[in-house]
Amino acid sequence: MPRRPLVATIFALALLLGLVGAWRFGLLGGASPSDDAPPAATAGPVVPPTHVGSAACRECHVDEYQRWQASQHAVAIQVADDQTVLGDFSGVKFRHRGVTSEFFRRDGRFVVRTDGPDGKLADFEVRHTFGVYPLQQYLIELDGGRVQALGIAWDTRPKDQGGQRWFHLYPNERIDHTDELHWTRRQQNWNYMCSDCHSTAVRKNFDATASTYATQWQEITVGCEACHGPGSRHVELARQAASAGSEAPGGLTVTFDERRGAAWVIDPATGNASRTIPRTTSKELDVCAQCHARRGQFSDDYRPGEPFADHYLPSLLVAGLYYPDGQQRDEVFNWGSFLSSRMHEKGVTCGDCHDPHGGKLHAPGNAVCAQCHSAAKYDTPAHHFHEPGTPGAACASCHMKTETYMVVDARHDHSFRIPRPDRTVTLGTPNACNQCHTDREAQWAATEIRKRYPEPKPGFQGFAEAFAAADRGDPSANIALTQVVANLGESAIARASAIERLARLPGENALLAAEAALKDPSPLVRRAGVGVYEQLPPPQRAAVMSLLDDPSRIVRMQAAQTLAPLADDAFDADRLAAFQRAAAEYVAAERFNADRPEHRTNLGGFLAERGDVFAAEAEFRAALRLDPGFAPAWANLADLMRVLGRETEAESLLREGLAVAPQSAALHHALGLSLVRQQRKDEALRELRRATEIDPSNQRFKYVYDVARAELGN
Repeated sequence: MPRRPLVATIFALALLLGLVGAWRFGLLGGASPSDDAPPAATAGPVVPPTHVGSAACRECHVDEYQRWQASQHAVAIQVADDQTVLGDFSGVKFRHRGVTSEFFRRDGRFVVRTDGPDGKLADFEVRHTFGVYPLQQYLIELDGGRVQALGIAWDTRPKDQGGQRWFHLYPNERIDHTDELHWTRRQQNWNYMCSDCHSTAVRKNFDATASTYATQWQEITVGCEACHGPGSRHVELARQAASAGSEAPGGLTVTFDERRGAAWVIDPATGNASRTIPRTTSKELDVCAQCHARRGQFSDDYRPGEPFADHYLPSLLVAGLYYPDGQQRDEVFNWGSFLSSRMHEKGVTCGDCHDPHGGKLHAPGNAVCAQCHSAAKYDTPAHHFHEPGTPGAACASCHMKTETYMVVDARHDHSFRIPRPDRTVTLGTPNACNQCHTDREAQWAATEIRKRYPEPKPGFQGFAEAFAAADRGDPSANIALTQVVANLGESAIARASAIERLARLPGENALLAAEAALKDPSPLVRRAGVGVYEQLPPPQRAAVMSLLDDPSRIVRMQAAQTLAPLADDAFDADRLAAFQRAAAEYVAAERFNADRPEHRTNLGGFLAERGDVFAAEAEFRAALRLDPGFAPAWANLADLMRVLGRETEAESLLREGLAVAPQSAALHHALGLSLVRQQRKDEALRELRRATEIDPSNQRFKYVYDVARAELGN
């Protein structure tokens, strides 16, 4: 089921996963494409390719087109009509936590009566369907171009599997109109949260001045050009080639040739396969990652073939999203898990297992694994210890444990791990054995594994103990994390995740690891390394200046953010120019997400560090207009007042913030510090203590409270 999202301080990393429909610009309607053929090539400047729609691909790619039409990509979003709406709109009522919603038809349209933005019952028209299996949601248009995903969904599974019913996506919570997860609030906003993955070439088009959207798309579906790029040039060249009787050239923005000429050959001695040609690029993975990764978007200029990290910031293996051993916890959409796997390290791509057009596996069940793993060795009771044909004998049951999201949607973990019930015993992480053997303890499963494998392999993911120690605030994690970073046999995403944790444990080990990370081939690792320097005094951050010209945009932006407190005279002429370019990229990324309070707050912090206090204050206040309960904006605005010597005003702002967010540990902590500065000792200790009570896992809050108690004579 869906979980409450974490508030990201750099980019909000929440996103729903992503049909046949009309060619359309924008959810609210728009122009239709011309039926004319693309113009013939002429001499002169090169004209960028444009989108032509999936129907244009059918002429030459009939088989691929038909497989795509049968895929979930082709129906990720559709205009609501008698064929596309699967839910029961016959006047049925659904009751949840004191709210009775009704689904009915009116004048041929689909309508739901439910609690609206003000908490009162009202009628809302469903304009589009959202997804198809195992559930279907419905999109409703509100004022200002906002499109929202209804929190009540239709279970499309067969009735004998529990389906054919309305259900709430948060069945165990009361989600009223004041809750950020209410269908009318920002966490269910299609324009920001969903649109980029459910349609092709989306433009969010948020007007920060008017606080309105004019979101557009090139195709309502996840069409051919979502993966292959705009196709006008390709269609033009193909038609010219057909007329000339020659082979059609490319003309697309990306060519998926990573598997061309490569084969997987099984070694009879090990039963495992090796790729005949090493994979040296990540084009296919990058294209899939745009929607199958937990990531923040900071540009809608992405075209397939361009570097993924120039438009998106992927999440690392962080607490809350992943368990300490890297198993998926929150909805992370596969990419991050896959990057932490041995499969990825050996050169496997998504297309080795999945048909990229139809989405189905290349072979059913264990047969898809037998492409690379000898069935004679692995698809036998001698390996899996279960009766053939039973669920326990399925490769995925043991090596791709599922997690259920949105109440009914079970998704496989793609880290392809060896079951480790022993880590369930020591670290509390889940394991595949007990997902089936629910009547047994984890220790039983660990003992059984040891009986069958007296010398069990530990698995590819060797970072679990280090991450677990860091996530519980154990200072001893410092050395263990450094060892993870230094182990080049670990995945890049794991090493980057270790560095991210080291940044919270400043010291010589963290700095040495970060220094080495700045030269790492992976942009994830380099960016994490730059982040460590953000914990140092500004003069010591100059070590990351060379990263201002990094090939990856996410690294350049992190470098600009880290170096923001430095005065212009700290740079030479070339470095200053590089900083200004990287800073412009950072500002543009935050302004792209000006519809989110966290990004307005981020930008305000950056501007404050650059000395533009008036612009910074404007951004903090803009964040509070978007969400008066967004605690980080109150805290940052109050801190700006402190820097300006306006401590009384800072205190007033913190108290104002606590009036709307009384459970914010950060605001209680900030208020305690303000009272310390004002020598109001007893009041300060109460606020600092309250912060530790609300967030007992925050080691910094606890440390400051303990120091304050000592220094204030308590």
